[in-house]
Amino acid sequence: MDGSRNVTQFILLGFSPQKEIQVFCFFLFLLCYLAILAGNLLVSVSITFSPLFHQPMYFFLCYLSLSDLCYTSTVTPKLIVDQVATEKSISYEGCMAQLFAMHFFGGIEVFILTGMAYDRYVAICQPLRYSSIMSRPRCQAMLAASCAGGFLHSFGQFVLAIFLPYCGPRRIDHYFCDVYPLLKLACTDTSRMGFLVIANSGLMGLVTFVVLLGSYGVILSTVRSFSLAQRHKALSTCTAHVTVVLLFFAPLLFIYIRPATTRPEDKVFALFYTILVPMLNPLIYTLRNAEMKHAIRRLWSRITGNQGNPSKNTVGHQSAWVSHKMYSRCPWKTSEGGNSTLAG
Repeated sequence: MDGSRNVTQFILLGFSPQKEIQVFCFFLFLLCYLAILAGNLLVSVSITFSPLFHQPMYFFLCYLSLSDLCYTSTVTPKLIVDQVATEKSISYEGCMAQLFAMHFFGGIEVFILTGMAYDRYVAICQPLRYSSIMSRPRCQAMLAASCAGGFLHSFGQFVLAIFLPYCGPRRIDHYFCDVYPLLKLACTDTSRMGFLVIANSGLMGLVTFVVLLGSYGVILSTVRSFSLAQRHKALSTCTAHVTVVLLFFAPLLFIYIRPATTRPEDKVFALFYTILVPMLNPLIYTLRNAEMKHAIRRLWSRITGNQGNPSKNTVGHQSAWVSHKMYSRCPWKTSEGGNSTLAG
């Protein structure tokens, strides 16, 4: 622990030392971060102030948007500032805090995605038991477990990094503090710690990814017996989730499942799960989702004060029908008593 104090700050090398590229990256990442803020806040607030919040799928989506927002905010603002900063430095304490926060919110996102996959599995494969299985207390317990899992994962990474003795070069060949780049700076044998990082991040990501693929394999097998209309409905609710899972896990596994080495392309792959996925999630989940579009229109009507008949300015009677349909299918509104085959 004392050896680690020989270094009081680190230098983040980022993507390129060329000024022209840095200016381009500044505007690019700034636009991306503004899109992330606007999109995820819109999804989260729209769900919170609509009956959709009482449906498990949208309950998890709301918190997925919040975790995306927090996750990217641990990295992206610093990345943007560094593009125009003379010295791209970060203090030792700031580096450790960034590492902990990034893995904490990243772990939460992984487990929320798992919860969303379980929700789709129950909705499609066990529709008659959906309301009892995906009750509000159980969903809240799954969310709490996601936070606990994220904390345990992050704490493991944090302990590995904070007890390393840093007495060599202080230049991190990355745009944020992560375990693998820090292992290169340690003046001790880190081979064993590299295996611990693989066990903590790599295996956790791989097992979760295999479980997610397995759940969707079961779903695909189940929907083969559905009618064409039911099959289309079931697959449409899963397509967005599968897209997010692939975009998030593919680059993450590329970085963390291999031995503890760093490559120049790691920075590009890290952009997928730190910036690209949080930016695309709101589009992926709302582009073909009539219920989310209607919730956004309801929110806009509240903001503009036009609450008299929002359906009149959107999609007419169809929107009103969708609103009623959303509410009647809500598994946490027991007074409605309705059970949907696909539950969302």
